[in-house]
Amino acid sequence: MIKVENGVPRHPLWRMAEPINLEIKKGEQIAIVGDNAAGKSRLVEILTGHYPLLLNEIHYDFSPSKLRLVSENLKYISFRDSYGDQDGTYYYQQRWNQHDIADDMPTAGLLLQESYDGADRMTGRDLPPEEREQEQQRRDKLRRMLSELFHLEALAPKHIISLSSGELRKFQLAKALGVNPRVLIIDNPFIGLDAPTRHDFRLLLEALIHEMGILIILVLSKRDDIPDFITHVLPVEGLHLLPKMEREDYQRQYNSVPSPTLSDEVTRWIADLPASPSSVSVVSNSSEMAEILRFRDVSIRYGRHTILNSLSWTVREGERWALSGRNGSGKSTLLSLVCADNPQAYACNIELFGRRRGSGESIWEIKRHIGYVSPEMHRAYLKDIPAIDVVASGLNDSVGLYVRPRQEQRQACLGWMRVFGVECVSETSFLRLSSGEQRLCLLARAFVKDPELLILDEPLHGLDDSNRTLVRQIIDQFCRRQHKTLIMTTHYEEELPDCITHRLTLTK
Repeated sequence: MIKVENGVPRHPLWRMAEPINLEIKKGEQIAIVGDNAAGKSRLVEILTGHYPLLLNEIHYDFSPSKLRLVSENLKYISFRDSYGDQDGTYYYQQRWNQHDIADDMPTAGLLLQESYDGADRMTGRDLPPEEREQEQQRRDKLRRMLSELFHLEALAPKHIISLSSGELRKFQLAKALGVNPRVLIIDNPFIGLDAPTRHDFRLLLEALIHEMGILIILVLSKRDDIPDFITHVLPVEGLHLLPKMEREDYQRQYNSVPSPTLSDEVTRWIADLPASPSSVSVVSNSSEMAEILRFRDVSIRYGRHTILNSLSWTVREGERWALSGRNGSGKSTLLSLVCADNPQAYACNIELFGRRRGSGESIWEIKRHIGYVSPEMHRAYLKDIPAIDVVASGLNDSVGLYVRPRQEQRQACLGWMRVFGVECVSETSFLRLSSGEQRLCLLARAFVKDPELLILDEPLHGLDDSNRTLVRQIIDQFCRRQHKTLIMTTHYEEELPDCITHRLTLTK
């Protein structure tokens, strides 16, 4: 179905370590698996024709499809699509600032329908009427399945900017699948989806394979996410494409690899960090186990949509909370209230670090005690600046670096980049890093000022198995220090660190 012989992209920056030779046959279902920055995305860009080759072309066989164009038969959803389109005007608090949304901004339902209508107008214009009608019937059937699986009726009236990361992921998947492609390539398809939706989505992909003969290529950083319908694995290591393996053989080999552990040097470095001045000031006049935050009967609504309904919640110093709930249940909205990113917080009875919101404190007075990372942060932080400047911006809670760090601050940035394994890319442009490397830099940014309250919203998105294990241990080690409080969300139970002491589950 797809064949590449001696594939060498024209530009050196696009190339793998050696020419690509690969054949994906009919009936095979593929997982491309490898560590962060191994070359998975680069391989996909070659397969999709995004990187033109020097001598040879990629050969596609999309039969029995009557459609001729690669763009009509092959769809690719990248990791970046889970954050939506980046148009240069987005800022990460925008989701909570509904007054910034123009009256004429289209809803998710309208955008999805426009996408479908545009694809239907362009697809198969040279086909006989009967065959074109059959193609349209297949698409209509598929779209009904997608609408039911992803509950698109509930998403339809919402603006794209208002969707949670999981809801946005569903929108992007429905948009790509709704045109009935012959080949579907998805980068980390399960990130941002809650467990029931992940299960149902696997069943949908399996149904597409059996009922419509579609070729699925999944690009995975988390090896446990390889579904049973995958027949073959393409391992990628250090920009090398290794020989294709049957899934069972790959999993036997992978299961024999021991999990990494945090080095004694890193463990001691975190444990020996001096207490930050702000940490002392927060607790110096408070009793032991002081309240870090308190919500009293907090409700958040956008138009007719109630996101949080009469929530009361208290978090005390030293507690480590796991915040869970289905996609769209309000987890990120709740965290936006804590982080001073949501203007509705001023109309609610919320206390942070012993002070009522709206009592005269500035956003920056709140943020200086908080370390934060989230999908919204990752989406907003597409800056063409050195990676170390991204980390340093966490010292002043800015998106972009506007104050040059002092020498001791720069050393702290390099220290945390060393902890997260990205010191070697400190001077590389953030935009040139893989999505996993970007996430590690943003995690270093959250830790760099030694915050009292650490808020991690889906922090392990896009990380490979080794980095997921190490970051989980870093979080655990950091939060075992004095005066450290944690709130963390994840849809994977195994991602939670051992230090978790409390749980809050939100329901729709």
